[in-house]
Amino acid sequence: MKIGYARVSTLEQNVNLQRDALEKAGCEKVLVDQVSGTVAKRPGLEKAKELLRKGDTLVVWRLDRLGRSLRDLIEWVRYLEEKGVELKSLHEAIDTSTRTGKLTFHLFGSIAEFERDLIRERTQAGLAAARARGRRGGRRKALNAEKQNVAVNLYNEKTMTVDKICELMGISKPTLYSYIRES
Repeated sequence: MKIGYARVSTLEQNVNLQRDALEKAGCEKVLVDQVSGTVAKRPGLEKAKELLRKGDTLVVWRLDRLGRSLRDLIEWVRYLEEKGVELKSLHEAIDTSTRTGKLTFHLFGSIAEFERDLIRERTQAGLAAARARGRRGGRRKALNAEKQNVAVNLYNEKTMTVDKICELMGISKPTLYSYIRES
């Protein structure tokens, strides 16, 4: 059985183009989500997981409708492979039921993994270089040490409310409380 999945990010977007393409591709059922691709919980996609059985094909109009990133797509393909389900993308002409489609998809996966490794390597090298120059990571303090002491003293004197101290010093409550913990 071919099950189609369509997704639009906003209510203003129209799903008809995707739905028509999926129905033309022979999908017996088309599930739709109106939610951003960054949202992990998608009811239509969860329903597709429930319906898909070994030998079925999940059909999408474009790969970006299915996953929020290449890593996410690769995880989806692994999941589908484990269940004996194929994936077909109409726009990219990828069909994992064919050798060429599997090869293409796995090439994408290999490139994505290579790219992640390069980013990780560059990040580690950059952090090591910064540390060698005496720089520490993390966010700068909102107040210098002297102003931090003033804020903590105002808190300890109990002559001003926490809200008033935060307003006066231009900091948030969590920031004030972290200064108090540090002192």
